[in-house]
This record gives sequence, structure tokens and C-alpha cells, in this order.
Amino acid sequence: MSNTDKNKPVSEQDKEVLENIMEELEAEAKEKAEATDKKADEAADSAAETETVAEETSEDTAEDKTSEDNAEGKEHKKKNPFAKKDKKDPLKEKVDELNDRVMRQMAEFDNFRKRTDKEKAQMFEQGQSNVLEKLLPVIDNFERGLAAVPENEKDGAFAEGMNKIYKQLVTELENLGVTPIEAVGKEFDPNLHNAVMQVESGEYESGIVAQELQKGYKFHDTVLRHSMVAVAQ
Repeated sequence: MSNTDKNKPVSEQDKEVLENIMEELEAEAKEKAEATDKKADEAADSAAETETVAEETSEDTAEDKTSEDNAEGKEHKKKNPFAKKDKKDPLKEKVDELNDRVMRQMAEFDNFRKRTDKEKAQMFEQGQSNVLEKLLPVIDNFERGLAAVPENEKDGAFAEGMNKIYKQLVTELENLGVTPIEAVGKEFDPNLHNAVMQVESGEYESGIVAQELQKGYKFHDTVLRHSMVAVAQ
């Protein structure tokens, strides 16, 4: 643009155009300002609503907390060991005490009865053992007497009578639980055998009972008398 154009006066038409442009700009600015104010009002309303909801939520939370505290307080009161306990019925306490004493007495009596029965059984068995042990020499004498009978007299009335008495006595002892201990040909057992000598034997190995010098007996599982034996070398 030349200097001549700069100094040229503004025409009325140009002024009118400029005024129209200015009015449009002012109108646009006003619309933008109104829109901004509207958004600000909406933001303020939203903030107010948010604050109200927050206050209501806080109040509800406080109420819930108070309810929980009250519930915990009641539970704690229930579990409190130092809280006052209900007074027990003295009659019920007395009945419980007497019942406990009776149960204890019954248990003691039952134990006493079992112990007494066991002791009686042991005493009875021991008494039987003592009597049966004293009969063993009688058996020995019968066996020696029968072994000493000559061959030509074994069929005689006296020898047969002695043999019948011997067999009857042995049978009755067996019925009572008395049995002879096996010895010859068995391995030496100090719980059953009493070794009085060692002998050379071509029939039995070392440690095997070769001879029985006196018969031993058991009463059930108890040894009445050990077998007196000779053991092979």
C-alpha cells in the first residue's frame, strides 16, 4: 500500500462496514460470556449436589459406625469376664456336688471290686498250686513203684490196682490243668528244665535234653516243678 492510500479519508460506506463488524464481534463475545456463565452455574450446582450427597453419606456412615460400636459394646459386655454373673442356684450346686461325690465313690468301689476279684483269683490259683505241688511226690512214688514191679507180677491184681489208681490220679490232675513238661529230645530251656549234669550222647546234639531224671509239671502256664534233666554235651 502506498502513502497516498494511507492518507485517504475513510468513506461513510467503510465506516458502516466497520460498525457492523464491531457489532458482530460484541454479539459473539456476549454469547460466549453467557455460555461461560451458564457453565459456571451448572458447575456450582453440581458441586452443591456433590457436597449434599457427601454430607448424607457421611451421616449414614456415622450412623453405621455408631450401630457397630453399640453392637461391639454389647458383645464385649457379654464376653467381659469381670461382668456381673448370674447368681447360681445353691440347691443345684449342692445336687451337683453330691452327684460328683457319688460318682467318685462308685468309681472307687468299682476299682476296689476289680482289684479284690483279681487278688482272690490269684490267691485261689496260688492255693491250688500249693496243693497240686504237694501231690507231685505221690505221682513220683506211684511211678517208681510201678517201675519196680517184676515182669511176672505186672499182670497181678495188686499191680493192676496200683496202675488204675495212678491213671485215675493223673487224669484228675490233667482235668485241673496239670500237665507234664516235655523234656527228652527238646532243646534245654531254663524256664522249664533244671540241668543237673551233662552227658555224652550219640543220639542228641549239644544243648538237647538227653535224659529226664525227674518229671516236671505245669499248672496252666505256671511251672509247678522244673524237670530235672541231663543235657547232651
